[in-house]
Amino acid sequence: MKPVVYIDGKEGTTGLQIFERLGSRDDIELILIDEDKRKDAAERKKFIDAADIVFLCLPDAAAREAVALCSSDTTRFIDASTAHRTNPAWDYGFPELSDAHRVAIQGSKRVANPGCHASGFISSVYPLVKLGIVPVDYPLTCASLTGYSGGGKKLIAEYEDPDRDPRHESHRIYGTTLQHKHLPEMVHVCGLQCAPVFVPILGDFYKGMASTIMLHNGNLPGKPSAHDIHAALAEYYAGQTLVSVAPFGGEEPVIYADTMAGRDSLQLIVCGHEEQTIVTALFDNLGKGASGAAVQNMNLMLGFAETAGLTK
Repeated sequence: MKPVVYIDGKEGTTGLQIFERLGSRDDIELILIDEDKRKDAAERKKFIDAADIVFLCLPDAAAREAVALCSSDTTRFIDASTAHRTNPAWDYGFPELSDAHRVAIQGSKRVANPGCHASGFISSVYPLVKLGIVPVDYPLTCASLTGYSGGGKKLIAEYEDPDRDPRHESHRIYGTTLQHKHLPEMVHVCGLQCAPVFVPILGDFYKGMASTIMLHNGNLPGKPSAHDIHAALAEYYAGQTLVSVAPFGGEEPVIYADTMAGRDSLQLIVCGHEEQTIVTALFDNLGKGASGAAVQNMNLMLGFAETAGLTK
């Protein structure tokens, strides 16, 4: 029998993107709730209990409610919300971080799908911390430029309104309280003792993301050069299918945030010199930053080819 899959919250941006990746697949059975019953708890419970995999594409409170509704011992969850990303009872859904992460996802009943900004930060920082290049108390700084699709339907409509505020043509810095909701996830997953100064930036483009960390090499153990850091990351991710490290400095002396739009993979670009380094994670905020990552996790949980239904 084919595994049964249900998307709770299919109407949102992430849910629709997951549906697009699953809609034409013949190796699963995708069950769809009636539109007029999608907020009916009793009806949702029926679908949740009937599914082998449930994607939660919901606000945090609704995601917790969905898990509580489940009475089936066989239903497995992939939560795309922020609700469970620092919960030790849930496995973190970034398989490229380590063999232990991949094995945990494969056997998990509860997977927390990474956040978009967090994916960019963690893809750089986790291996550098694990390798001892960046200390856990290092004062990290990260700037993350994203397309507007990550803000959901309301923000998409705002940006695509022909009568929109002309200021939308300019990138805007937000999260200026420096308390972005992805910060706890970044700190928890990387095992940091010091929260990074994190600045998200919204651009006038639909999708794509460039998350950049900045390092003073002289303040790192052993004072590695940018080339040393590049070599360490390239070796760390060698052999991975959906995470790669570009040649040092990238293909050209500029980096475009929408380079990976439409793809479900992530690429790291390391630039710098003896004294300073930047590491930029390039990916699609709706791909490896959300829906693509969720489908990758589903593939691993069900024993399918990791890239099934995905665009590398």
